[in-house]
Amino acid sequence: MIADLQQVYVDRYGDVDVTPVDPAQFAAPLGYFVIGYLDGVPVACGGWRINDELEGAAEIKRMYVVDSVRGKGYSRLVLANLEETAREAGLRRMVLETGLRQPEAISLYTTSGYVRIDNFGVYRDHPESRCFGKPL
Repeated sequence: MIADLQQVYVDRYGDVDVTPVDPAQFAAPLGYFVIGYLDGVPVACGGWRINDELEGAAEIKRMYVVDSVRGKGYSRLVLANLEETAREAGLRRMVLETGLRQPEAISLYTTSGYVRIDNFGVYRDHPESRCFGKPL
């Protein structure tokens, strides 16, 4: 699924996401990653990792739902799970970075209570980058 997500970035932005992501960052207690299955097939995923740049924050990374089940609420289930597990880990807020060419992601987050925050990370100065946050 991560390879499929990277292809989405290539299709929409012309390149893969260059944010450094090490799978070890998603291992407890510093992070978390979930995969949702439908009839034994992975259809949704997402994770959070502690963001050293933003104190007390869990940063959402690699949220993705396969095309065949989009619009059925799986992204909201993954997001709710990420928020719950971050809260249980003692983190105070969720943050994320997305781009203007991902309007469905922006809609998901804004309708889930996320608001614009100052850009951070690798895409801090990118004109199409948008960062969002939500208290837990």
